[in-house]
Amino acid sequence: MSGLTENHPLEPFLPGNAILLMLGSFPPQKKRWSMDFFYPNWSNDMWRIFGLVFFNQKDYFVVPDKKAFDKERIIDFLKEKGIALYDTACVVKRLQNNASDKFLEIVEPTDIGLLLKQLPVCRAITTTGEKATDTICTQMHIEKPSVGSKSGFEYEDRRLHLYRMPSSSRAYPLKLEKKAETYRIMFEEIGLL
Repeated sequence: MSGLTENHPLEPFLPGNAILLMLGSFPPQKKRWSMDFFYPNWSNDMWRIFGLVFFNQKDYFVVPDKKAFDKERIIDFLKEKGIALYDTACVVKRLQNNASDKFLEIVEPTDIGLLLKQLPVCRAITTTGEKATDTICTQMHIEKPSVGSKSGFEYEDRRLHLYRMPSSSRAYPLKLEKKAETYRIMFEEIGLL
């Protein structure tokens, strides 16, 4: 299994009203998915962070009595708010049989400029991990922000900000509430809260 080339299993989620593009590195293996969408791993806290920030309820996007996230509820929310999702890699090799970025080799990075062309009102990008941050900073020539901060950059005729958020993976050593507070500040600055 390790070392095989893997294509991204999802299409970019790009609502036309998106003012924020969120980029991770690459989805976990399908066996870890609780739904067929981004941040599908039950032990990943992204949708709990969203629940806390926007609804003060960490299980807002959880399907009652199931270990799964509510894909339709998430999609409706993202469309309403104007949040796009994809990853910084289109093709990868897993050097170990897991979802860790540390053992992920990017074979083909995502063309971030192509995503931005499809998001005419986007004014911010957020990365949700070290590898995603490194990939976009290299590709778009952006100064790498520290975790919880942002860097400004130009893309064609637009001024954007790259926010670097703490990883929503439980492997990242920060309490859920602290992660949510960092995300809350970003969402407030962008005007989504």
